[in-house]
Amino acid sequence: MSRPTDEVEYEQMLLGRHDLAHHRGGRHKYALMDRSAYILLSRIRIQGPMSNGELSAAFGLDASTLNRQTAAATRAGLAERIADPDGGMARKFRITDQGAALLDQERERVVRALDQVMNDWPEEDIATFAGYLKRFNSGIEHLSRQPWPRPRQRAEQGPLSPPPGSPDR
Repeated sequence: MSRPTDEVEYEQMLLGRHDLAHHRGGRHKYALMDRSAYILLSRIRIQGPMSNGELSAAFGLDASTLNRQTAAATRAGLAERIADPDGGMARKFRITDQGAALLDQERERVVRALDQVMNDWPEEDIATFAGYLKRFNSGIEHLSRQPWPRPRQRAEQGPLSPPPGSPDR
């Protein structure tokens, strides 16, 4: 007998194989940045400057993997190392203006692709689906004890707004 979670598992597996946003498996010819940079910059934007240790803990990745990702983002001019704004000893990474602009462009590209996929969906279905995805992700984050901060939604300002006081405001 098939359980509903069997269907969720299968559909989640299929979702992972789609290349809708051209992020999976590295840089695609239309992508402005690779998947790891997209996720890294998204986290820094929403949380503010973060050290390698904070990023390593947030992503559940070892320091060497995080060092490679932050070095690549820094070389590409998407992030920069700064002194800890709170006066701590560790240097932190923050998103650059160029990184913020490319992240906004990439996110808009992804949203346009999603608009095409869901072009015949009623708005309330899209909102319900988004709520279920958030609930699903929040459940995973709860189990892993690695919560991911959520941006504030502001309809009057467009897509995703960084938190007040962040360098991207």
